[in-house]
Amino acid sequence: MIADCVYWNALLPAAKVNKMPSIIEVKNLRKTYGKTIAVDDVSFDVREGEIFGMVGPNGAGKTTTIECLEGLRKPDRGTIRVLGLDPQTDSQALRKQTGMQLQQSNLPDHMKVWEALDLYASFYADPVDWHELVGQLGLEEKRDAQFGKLSGGQKQRLFVALAILPNPRLVFLDELTTGLDPQSRHAIWELVRDVRAKGRTILLTTHFMEEAERLCDRVAIIDHGKIVAVDTPQALIESLGADDRVSFSLDGGLTPTVREALTLLGKLEIQGDRVVVQGRTKGDEQLVSAVVNQLSGLNVRFHNLQTEQPTLEDVFLQVTGYQTRD
Repeated sequence: MIADCVYWNALLPAAKVNKMPSIIEVKNLRKTYGKTIAVDDVSFDVREGEIFGMVGPNGAGKTTTIECLEGLRKPDRGTIRVLGLDPQTDSQALRKQTGMQLQQSNLPDHMKVWEALDLYASFYADPVDWHELVGQLGLEEKRDAQFGKLSGGQKQRLFVALAILPNPRLVFLDELTTGLDPQSRHAIWELVRDVRAKGRTILLTTHFMEEAERLCDRVAIIDHGKIVAVDTPQALIESLGADDRVSFSLDGGLTPTVREALTLLGKLEIQGDRVVVQGRTKGDEQLVSAVVNQLSGLNVRFHNLQTEQPTLEDVFLQVTGYQTRD
């Protein structure tokens, strides 16, 4: 799909990210379950201080990959270094420096929100103030609520808080906003940006392309257990080579003169009473500016002008296909 607006993302300057040392190094990772190849010869690195995203269809291998990095699953082959440690042999030392929000987690039904946070905080030498997390994630009113009585979104926000609680160098977030309403999702995005701003590194998986585009410095697209693309969201979008689109309505309809003028700017489509110009930016002039200048030069009145530009979701669908996955 092509969104009606261009999303911004709070990225580190690209040059700064490229110069940072790798905090995660994965080489030729492979994991199988019987005859099913979940992760197939995957290699990538995550640089210190960045938000690195992994996106892919259901069953693509995202969760298996992140669980191997966390030391929760043992790979069949390949090498993994996280903070310079082997997740299998140095798991205890690694967990003191990392925070994890798993795709599926649970707590005792009768445990209250504040009890869970207070208990987990006691496990760490320098935890984040959980009172602040409660406010940031909109859980203040549920502070005394039992876990079993929380909604799915509230449980998810609590698990994100528990992942950040250790004040870790590295945070793993697996489908961090699944099941959340827009307000909660934006609150978590702000929290993630705040965590990165304090020098932490974040590796997240997500199904939401908007989320990856807004948050991530770099994104790896994984499909059928293989990484098929890795780059910044903007570079991935530019690599698609997709055209911008400008649509509008004309007073008096599309005359031959206007049609000829607009055709010089790109492909022309008529959708009901809407005119759509599809083309590429030329030089410093944006397509929308070229369209407006052309119409104004011909003294043509137009209204309801909208612009559409390619997004990360377009890249995702292009490289992984359009068929629904179970």
